[in-house]
Amino acid sequence: MDPTLAEMGSHLSDAMKILESGQIETVQDTGRRRLSWRDIPGPLQGDGQNMVTILQLVQNLMHDDEDKQAPRRMQYVGEQGHMALLGHSLAAYISVLDKDRLRKLTTRILSDTTLWLCRLFRYENGSGYYHEDDREGLVKVCRLVINARYEDYATEGFTVLSSKQPVIYQSAACRPGLGQHLCSQLGLPLSSLCIVPCNTMFGSQHQMDIALLDKLIRDDVDTGKLPLLLIANAGTPGAGHTDKLSRLKELCVQYNVWLHVEGVNLAMLVLGNISSTVTAATKCDSMTLTPGPWLGLPSVPAVTLYRHEDPALVCKSILQELTICGGSMEGYFTGEREVQDALNRWLGEQLALHVPASGVDVVELEDEGVCVRFNPLMTAAALGTQESDVAVLVEKLAELVPVLSCTLRFRLDFREEVLQHAALCYIEELSWPGLGAVRYEPRRTDLEEGKRQQEVEKINSELMKKLKELDTDLEFSTGPEFTEEQNCIFIGVAAEDLDVAALVETIVCVGREIEESGKLLENMTEVVRKGILEAQLQLQKANEEKLMEEGVLRQIPLVSSVMNWFSPVQSSIKGRTFDLAAGSLDTTEPVYSLKAQPNKEASSESPSAAARRLPGQKLFRRSGAGCDTFSETSSVCHLEEPFREPLPAETSEHAEREGEVPYDRPHTLEEPSAADQRVPEGQGEEPDSIR
Repeated sequence: MDPTLAEMGSHLSDAMKILESGQIETVQDTGRRRLSWRDIPGPLQGDGQNMVTILQLVQNLMHDDEDKQAPRRMQYVGEQGHMALLGHSLAAYISVLDKDRLRKLTTRILSDTTLWLCRLFRYENGSGYYHEDDREGLVKVCRLVINARYEDYATEGFTVLSSKQPVIYQSAACRPGLGQHLCSQLGLPLSSLCIVPCNTMFGSQHQMDIALLDKLIRDDVDTGKLPLLLIANAGTPGAGHTDKLSRLKELCVQYNVWLHVEGVNLAMLVLGNISSTVTAATKCDSMTLTPGPWLGLPSVPAVTLYRHEDPALVCKSILQELTICGGSMEGYFTGEREVQDALNRWLGEQLALHVPASGVDVVELEDEGVCVRFNPLMTAAALGTQESDVAVLVEKLAELVPVLSCTLRFRLDFREEVLQHAALCYIEELSWPGLGAVRYEPRRTDLEEGKRQQEVEKINSELMKKLKELDTDLEFSTGPEFTEEQNCIFIGVAAEDLDVAALVETIVCVGREIEESGKLLENMTEVVRKGILEAQLQLQKANEEKLMEEGVLRQIPLVSSVMNWFSPVQSSIKGRTFDLAAGSLDTTEPVYSLKAQPNKEASSESPSAAARRLPGQKLFRRSGAGCDTFSETSSVCHLEEPFREPLPAETSEHAEREGEVPYDRPHTLEEPSAADQRVPEGQGEEPDSIR
């Protein structure tokens, strides 16, 4: 045994002997006392007293008003009584334990003693509430019923009671002052207390009149009141009579009224053979037991057993449900604890958001780190938690825990894929609950630091916008509010069918297109100006060659018409195409040659990444969800087509061969053909045209 516990038990035994035998202080003890009147002022003068003397003084105070010749009238405290007194000493002793040990010990003691009492008194599936005042259990039950019947009571308080005044029914044979104490503790007016008379004509005159109770409840319902609770007796204080509990239970079920039973006859429930009138008490909603007076034990608390859809009773079932959620994360991630803390914090926030009535919150423990806490004993009464809320909580956990497991598994894969691309920079942010963060870095090296930062911000901002427009389950954001990294793209949690390679390749493709588009816009003005000048020079040269080829006579309007009629001339001037991306001029001859041929290649065009997806399948999804291997086309950019404008039919062969930017439609500068040059006589003629 713990030496402290053994010493405490020994002291308690000695103290009881002193108090019971009347031992007085010895002469030796008196001699040891030394007074120091000068050091201690007033009534505290002296060197104190030992424990024996103090106990003697207490004994004298206990029996000071008694006749010294008369025997002392004091209840005998036997071995069981000593154990009860020792229990109080133990309670004081264990109160100095640390919080975790104290919580585990008290929880074990409460659960075991409640289980024993429920079995002894035939009260199945009950909860227990221990209290010193035998009336406090009823107050606890009333608060529980009010929270259950008034949905907004936890937030609005007593104001919700004004809509429907609660009514508490009490037998006239109940102990005096019980109803008044109940209303006082609950803050209810005395008009909420209804005293039900006992029988006057039929049955025992100490039993509640059930017919009159039925009428009273119906009248209260008709007047807009809410029948709340009925207090019945299993042994009235005066005559020990028991109400007709079976009939009262039927009436309470009919009107949805809580039935509470108390009385000395409840002690008979532990016997082997009991009457049916007392057995009916086991079907009530709550009962108050007082084992101290029944067993003659000093300072033993009373206990109120009750049945209620209290989430505190389903903790065991929720733990059983959690064992099938998600599975183990072992082997998926061996990184820092900060990552796991971030994911657990995200889990707690999601549960609190989707199931607010569960009372789930996030706590940080010294050894375990960030944890999700579900504590219905402390939150259920205030939030009105029901068993359905616990079921939703378990369902949400079963949904989110596998997502966290997949996120941990893909986090390292995502980092490795990002590091394989020079255009992407991996951002190490351990506090981010997701796959990770990246930044697209432009390939240009001819920019100053300030302009380069502006370019990085512009590209990543546009990249974020494009990624958010995708048809995918992933979430893209700028990250935590107080992160030090800027111009980054943070990717959220992932499902098990995520194609990490496709995701990274898509980010690279979209970023590259945005970068090339920016370059094109910067050079567009200069390229267009130079292209137009070059086109004008080429067309002017072509006109001069045409003049030399056709001769002067063909330039005269009337003569040219006659000569062209008898001897048509095929113009040698060719149109021009201007490629904005390459900044070059080409003839339109390849374009018209392609138009003249049957379009056989159009049907053989390679399918895009979007076409390769299954109907209804979102981006970055592997076709074989749940398998450990990626698909063969997982690295193909899924956005290559959605962000590109289709190539026009008149696109130049040069653009197709060199892989120019598809959405840059060529500008064609073209000279009209000979057939287009025939105009009516007398009208002017344009030497060339721009198309």
